[in-house]
Amino acid sequence: MRYECFIGLRYLLGRRKSFFVSLTTLLSMAGVAVGVMALIVVIAVMSGFDSDLKEKIAGTNAHLYIEAFEGMTSPEEVVAHLASVEEVTGSSPYIQGQGMVVKGDAVRGVLLRGVDPKRESSVTRIQSYLEKGSMALGPEEILLGRELANTLNVDIGDELRVVSSFKTKGETFRVGGIFRSGMYDYDLNLAFVSLRDARRLFHMEGLVGGVGARVVDMYQVEKVRQKVERLLGPRYRVTTWIDLNRNLFGALALEKTAMFIILSLIVCVACFNIASSLIMMVMEKTKDIGVLKSIGSTGRSIRLIFSIQGLLIGLVGILGGVAGGFGLCAFLKRYPFIRLPQDIYYIERLPVEIQWGDSFLIAFAALLISWLATLYPAWQASRLDPVEALRYE
Repeated sequence: MRYECFIGLRYLLGRRKSFFVSLTTLLSMAGVAVGVMALIVVIAVMSGFDSDLKEKIAGTNAHLYIEAFEGMTSPEEVVAHLASVEEVTGSSPYIQGQGMVVKGDAVRGVLLRGVDPKRESSVTRIQSYLEKGSMALGPEEILLGRELANTLNVDIGDELRVVSSFKTKGETFRVGGIFRSGMYDYDLNLAFVSLRDARRLFHMEGLVGGVGARVVDMYQVEKVRQKVERLLGPRYRVTTWIDLNRNLFGALALEKTAMFIILSLIVCVACFNIASSLIMMVMEKTKDIGVLKSIGSTGRSIRLIFSIQGLLIGLVGILGGVAGGFGLCAFLKRYPFIRLPQDIYYIERLPVEIQWGDSFLIAFAALLISWLATLYPAWQASRLDPVEALRYE
């Protein structure tokens, strides 16, 4: 062990002349720990929001959308091409358009999606979201989200009218199923009918709106899109679930970055305490610094001694903060007692997901700030004149 490390440890762990200096050191460690813990918990919650939201969006929608510019007349040809792509696990034609559902005096605008009930389970997770009824939509049957069913006060077997821009008088449909995705926006504004009924509602006989496809890894969908575009050629437009929600994901990423910067200020404030603690330490150890310099210690060695001491204070605080942050995240994940209003936050519980890369970045940033806080006190200590330090000793 270099003597600078030994002296730095001794200064940190040894008995102090001033209780105030010791208290300031402990408060510095506690401040860094609280800042790091707050950062880890908040970033984990925001990462959980991000992942949960993406799972809900990708679970209710296809990963890839293939559309023809003038309507698709041969969807089975596209489905056959997609089956040859290794990363594609399923595909199904669809029709999508705006409509209204009417029950008595209750009227609600919805996104009507016509699907092939037999193939839809290979493209979305609507089958697993079912609370009541069946996905096997028969003629004039409709599948509603839980929030939409509550708004219209309907249940399985009840009848309502479905209106589109082409069917202004509407048609009578029977509620064949109710699903709950866990995302308020979809549960309130999305309804499914069979492909045959959608063709009739939107006057698209012989046509479909496009083909939806699901891929193995939804986060690698961009690579699959490029492969599908080369396979199908310029006649078709291929979009991904990320393209359709790019503004939302961009806002989430920006919010996460902003929270990281704001909460880092807590660590910065704690590191001011480290700086003040080291300044008082330099004043307390003036005689020791003079002795060290008189026996040949260089300014660099003196700087290193106090830098090591400040880094150790920061490191202890960081380790405590990481342990506290992980512990609190585990507690919140195990006991999700915090409930959220779904109409505001889309989801009902506080999600927590620790990202190891984010945690490492938080710890590294805190350590860097701690090191920066040591520079001025260490520089001041290295400039002490040994003659002046020992003049009255």
